[in-house]
Amino acid sequence: MAGLAVLLMAYGTPSSMEDIEPYLTDIGRGNKPSLDAVEDLKGRYRRIGGRSPLLDITRAQASALKQKLGSEGLKTQVYIGMKHWHPYIREVVPQIINDSFERIIVLVLAPHYSQMSIGGYKQALEEAVADSGRLSVDFVESWYDHPLFHRALQEKIQIALNQFTTPEKVELLFTAHSLPERILQANDPYPTQLQSSCQSVANLLQRKHWSFAYQSSEQTNEKWLGPDLIDFLRELVHRRSLTDVLVVPIGFVADHLEILFDIDVKAQEFAQSNSLNLKRTESMNSNPTFISALADIIQKRTERKIR
Repeated sequence: MAGLAVLLMAYGTPSSMEDIEPYLTDIGRGNKPSLDAVEDLKGRYRRIGGRSPLLDITRAQASALKQKLGSEGLKTQVYIGMKHWHPYIREVVPQIINDSFERIIVLVLAPHYSQMSIGGYKQALEEAVADSGRLSVDFVESWYDHPLFHRALQEKIQIALNQFTTPEKVELLFTAHSLPERILQANDPYPTQLQSSCQSVANLLQRKHWSFAYQSSEQTNEKWLGPDLIDFLRELVHRRSLTDVLVVPIGFVADHLEILFDIDVKAQEFAQSNSLNLKRTESMNSNPTFISALADIIQKRTERKIR
């Protein structure tokens, strides 16, 4: 089947509680996690119902993308590959080759580029391709500036703002996953791309004021990018200048642990105990405008010469 294949990549999530230890071992590049780390992650998954919907949502996104591309005349097959759990990237690439595809466009389901994050996906892909045989690859490094991605966020924000009594007074707070601060030493584009996409969405909303915070930092000995979400909320409480907050997790495109626990449980518990009315926008998941953004990215890449 000579032609074009699309590979959507995401982080991965354990399928069950029993998978958490090997999942953390994979993230730690073969280093076995401590018992405390395993129990902590198990506790977080219990708080969101025992498992993350990430794999199910990624499959739904792939199905919606295939249908959208087909409706616009681009017949292709859309695969999914995970960096840290099944179906692993290294498992999916041989399947693509066995299906006789010669070209592949690869897109990570994370809009903003960092060598530490997106670079890890690219390395996993390159290793899988090298092990499996010849495959012409076009890797989309970032798509933070796509107008339809911004439009999808605008739509979600407007829906969420309508849940407040006075939408114009709501603190609009964008968030994304934190990374170690050392990425700044290498002029990593991650913070700049985040600020750019936030500003673009704010412009569509005609909002002059918006804020930004990082979330989901890990407990390590090094400093991570800030301000942290909870610290930002704590400052709002200290200032007592407002009580309505809308969290817009612009760095994520699907419901998973960093949304369902870090925002819906951890941040929400802080807000409720400190008299903040906190809500968040719905995740992109299979939103039609978002899927149209992905489809447009793929269509434009088909016009490029694959290296």
